[in-house]
Amino acid sequence: MEKKEFKAESKRLLDLMIHSIYTHKEIFLRELISNASDACDKLCYRALTDSAVGMERKDFQIRLAIDADKRLLTVSDNGIGMNRDDLEDNLGMIASSGSFRFKQELGDDAKDTDVIGQFGVGFYSAFMVSDHITVITRKYGEDAAWKWESDGSEGYTIEEASRDAAGTDIILHIKPDTDEENYGEFLQSWKVQSLVRKYSDYIRFPIRMEVSKTRKKEGSTDENPEYETYQEEDTLNSMVPLWQRSKSEVTEDEYGKFYRDKFHDYGEPLRVITVSVEGAVTYKALLFVPSAAPYDFYTKDYQAGLQLYSSGVLIMDKCADLLPEYFRFVRGVVDSPDLSLNISRELLQHDRQLKVIGANLEKKVKSDLLKLREEDREKYETFWKQFGRQIKYGLVSDYGAHKETLQDLLMFYSSTEKKPVTLAEYADRMPGEQKYVYYAAGETPEKVDRLPQTELLKDRGTEILYFTEEVDEFCAQTLRAYREKEFRSVLDQELEEGDSEKAKETAEAHKATFDFVKEALGDKVKEVKASARLKSHPVCLTAEGLSFEMEKYFHAVQPDIGVQAGRVLELNVEHPVFASLEKAVSDDPEKAKKYASLLYSQALLIAGLPLDDPSGYTDLVCGLMK
Repeated sequence: MEKKEFKAESKRLLDLMIHSIYTHKEIFLRELISNASDACDKLCYRALTDSAVGMERKDFQIRLAIDADKRLLTVSDNGIGMNRDDLEDNLGMIASSGSFRFKQELGDDAKDTDVIGQFGVGFYSAFMVSDHITVITRKYGEDAAWKWESDGSEGYTIEEASRDAAGTDIILHIKPDTDEENYGEFLQSWKVQSLVRKYSDYIRFPIRMEVSKTRKKEGSTDENPEYETYQEEDTLNSMVPLWQRSKSEVTEDEYGKFYRDKFHDYGEPLRVITVSVEGAVTYKALLFVPSAAPYDFYTKDYQAGLQLYSSGVLIMDKCADLLPEYFRFVRGVVDSPDLSLNISRELLQHDRQLKVIGANLEKKVKSDLLKLREEDREKYETFWKQFGRQIKYGLVSDYGAHKETLQDLLMFYSSTEKKPVTLAEYADRMPGEQKYVYYAAGETPEKVDRLPQTELLKDRGTEILYFTEEVDEFCAQTLRAYREKEFRSVLDQELEEGDSEKAKETAEAHKATFDFVKEALGDKVKEVKASARLKSHPVCLTAEGLSFEMEKYFHAVQPDIGVQAGRVLELNVEHPVFASLEKAVSDDPEKAKKYASLLYSQALLIAGLPLDDPSGYTDLVCGLMK
């Protein structure tokens, strides 16, 4: 036996690795299993050209064993193994990667292997959870086996050992528990199984371990069942990822089961999107559009992002950089062997490959949503009900930078169709002489439909889009126009250029009444005028500058902001109520003031705005009734 010390630089690196490089201690098992997979892959590759190996892919395996009493966790493989020189090169020198050298030797043929390692540091992550590591290994084609042992930075020993066949055993002595750390959890079968499923489920060699199971005792009856616990070897990983199979080979039920199990959703996915790209950047993706938004989707606690794999090994559980924020509802996995990873594989280098994948996925998601709308309108409307608000937020974010991408996905409730429609559908139905894309804002389609300002337009057969969410008017402001037709609210502007001479005559004929009402209401309104938009209602309020819905929004998010839309009181001079008002102005000015106050309060209620004095309003109504 020969004892050797790590070089001074290696000591510092080992200390850095144990305490700084890896964020989560559980990563060690992923690293050891990945190394074991590399060892199997190297010998499997050799078997393609060397019949003496005598093994096929199905013969290779990785085995895990737990001895809780001795605090031992063992990771074994029947791969290529190591000799003394390999131990010196791979374990005696930190950051020396045998797998990386193997890939360099293969050159162009390396793409046919699934060798994972490249930094030569993953093995040492085991020192995060163990205080002593023993490696027993035998290289394929050699008779001698070797044992490497180390307690960490103090150095290591190498001596001859015995092993029946080629392969490697890595035996970890798990550290004692402390008040701060529960190292013993890595000696619990359920914990080891969960880590394999989380990080190494798609390693393409079987990962096996004896697990405890329960069965009914022989001779036990259904009336008085008795159970016993027994040990049985189980394969812990699924090996072949669903996304590596062609779409024609996978059933909808398999996609549904994968989605439910992987993302813990009880419902079926609304849409499955598969991506397979080979070229400058090679990757596969399996994406899902959920049928319902998670309960916390619109909260700050929701964590968006796709699961990112590199050659079947989980790198990041939530990689938010792969899709833009407005597609944050998409769940799924992306697997690429071309990613530039950092030394711990827990983080990505933000490089060209990641940007290329993200840009391609964004286009794919958009095109597939449009395809869903064409193929199954009902499903798309279900999607829109759940996630349409997120698309709208994406449209108005970043100063409208994404409007060209998202405007074709938008839907708004239609006054004529009585359901959500796209902007393209609205524009296709517009008469050639129509100048604007009309919209009206309110709390619900039913309330908007009853707004007095919509009556004349609906009588003409003009379609109006109903904006019922806070973000809708921001969407209109961001888009400004669609197919060169400006968005125009029926609540805050004149609808069309009318007969200016007639309007002037009307204003002059009733000027005394308008002036009286304006003086009676004072600063509550900016202007009182005859309305060109009312039919059966006597009064309405229109906004100048800010809309009423935006006023409500700003008051909701910041009550003390003091922002208010300019109020213009419009009176229907053709309505009998106006005649009563005009008569009272000349015959009973005090009653006319009450009428003016009453009409203003009614206009506030119609607009969904709060009354300044609800109690005073009810007293006024009661007084007039008497």
